[in-house]
Amino acid sequence: MTEELDAVTRELVGIAAAIAGHCRPCFSYHYKEARNLGIAENQIRAAIELAQAIRSSGDEHMDEFAARAMATRS
Repeated sequence: MTEELDAVTRELVGIAAAIAGHCRPCFSYHYKEARNLGIAENQIRAAIELAQAIRSSGDEHMDEFAARAMATRS
């Protein structure tokens, strides 16, 4: 499955997934691999910022969903 992606894309996706999934060991692994591949710091930072934005939005929407669910049970 991952054979369809080049190594740079795999590591950037791995970094983003690690951020979104709150996985420190995953982040450390993929960050090290990205640096070994010579991926630029600005590309790594962009992957991190994208993951943070997605995670933040998901957290916010989940909080709203939970609040609405609790309101309908009252």
